[in-house]
Formats: sequence, C-alpha cells, structure tokens
Amino acid sequence: MSDKPLSDLVRQGWTVVGYTVTDSGGDAWKHNFLLSRQGQHKVLSVRKKVMGEGVVASELDV
Repeated sequence: MSDKPLSDLVRQGWTVVGYTVTDSGGDAWKHNFLLSRQGQHKVLSVRKKVMGEGVVASELDV
C-alpha cells in the first residue's frame, strides 16, 4: 500500500461515508475511515509509522 492509501481507494471508486480519530497515546493518532462502493463497505485505519517516514494502513471488509 502506498503512503496515500485513502487517495488510492477513492480513485478506485470508494466513497468516504464516515470518519473517526483515536488518540493512541502521545503523538500516535489513528484515523479510521468508513468507505462504501456498490453496496460493499470497508474500514481503512491509518496511522503514522513509529519509526521512519510514511504511514501504516490496514483495511477491514465489513
């Protein structure tokens, strides 16, 4: 996955339906996006890498 996982999914036709952010302590913020496309839904979770540049992203089909 790239450093712009949300942009990649929107280009593929996914629409952002909801958003939350969670404070994981310190400078760690976890951004959660609920996405929808043609009756399918998924949650994209994104946070900054602890070491180095970029982000860590995970997808969950719901």
